[in-house]
Amino acid sequence: MAEFRLKITTPEKVFFDGMAERLIARTTEGDIGILAGHVDYVSNLPSGAMKIKQKGGGFRAAAIADGLLKVSKTEVSVLCSAIEWSDEIDVERAKRAEAEARKLLAEKLSERDEQIVKLKLSRALNRINVAEK
Repeated sequence: MAEFRLKITTPEKVFFDGMAERLIARTTEGDIGILAGHVDYVSNLPSGAMKIKQKGGGFRAAAIADGLLKVSKTEVSVLCSAIEWSDEIDVERAKRAEAEARKLLAEKLSERDEQIVKLKLSRALNRINVAEK
C-alpha cells in the first residue's frame, strides 16, 4: 500500500513525523480515513481517538485533545493541543482526573470555571476510553 508523510504537532513538540499508510480520525463531521493520494481536505478534530497504520505494522491508537487536520497532496498535518499513544496513557491518573472533575461539577462554579472543568472531564474520559480499547 502507498504511503504518505504524516506530521502530528502539539504546542510543545512534534509528536510524530514519519510515513504512514493510513490515518483514521474522528472529525466534527464524522470519521474519516486518509490514504495516500487523498484529496485536499481540512477539518476540525474534537477530542477522540486517532489510529495510524505504518508500513508492515498494525494500527497504533492515540488519544487526541482537539485539533485541526490538513490533507494536501504532499503530506497530512495534524495540529492538536495534546496527544498521547494509548499504551502510554496512565489510566489511574486519568480516572483520578475524572473523579476530581465530577466532584468539582457538583459544586457551584462560575460559567467559565464550569466550562474548564467540563473540558477536563472530557479529556479524562477520552484518555480512559482510548487506553481501554
